[in-house]
Amino acid sequence: MPDAAPRHPLLSPEHIALIDKGVSTIVASRDAALRPSVMRAVGARISADGTRITVFVSRGQSRQLLQDIAATGRIAVVFSQPLSHRTVQVKATEAELRPANEDDLPVLRRYLASMEEEVAAVGFEARFVRAMLAFRLDEVVAISFTPTEAFDQTPGPKAGTALPAT
Repeated sequence: MPDAAPRHPLLSPEHIALIDKGVSTIVASRDAALRPSVMRAVGARISADGTRITVFVSRGQSRQLLQDIAATGRIAVVFSQPLSHRTVQVKATEAELRPANEDDLPVLRRYLASMEEEVAAVGFEARFVRAMLAFRLDEVVAISFTPTEAFDQTPGPKAGTALPAT
């Protein structure tokens, strides 16, 4: 993975809109022995230009993932729309961790509301999503990063291809 931030935005306006809407978000990393760690996020936000992403995970459910990110700085995140399976993956090498705070609550609430809509579209009730994404703010960790790589992961012939810089 490259260490420097790309010169051109990696994500198109359509990809930024997909992430910004609030779709299924899975966060991954790995340890020094290349053993993977993975966890579902309870929230996500992206800057308007797509150059900064923050994902939120529950500390109690994500201990190994958080240890791996803290040790390596490496992160991979998959954003996927449940109904269409439209999916984008981003990677970075310098992720930063911080405790979530009251200022993050609007982002977490917006993400929950969006996921309730997204998952309802495939036939599940909001109570399922609320249980899946339940959190205590004092247990939430924000992970921020600048993507250095991006890939189309939508099932089909282009899955796994790097997104062209916009």
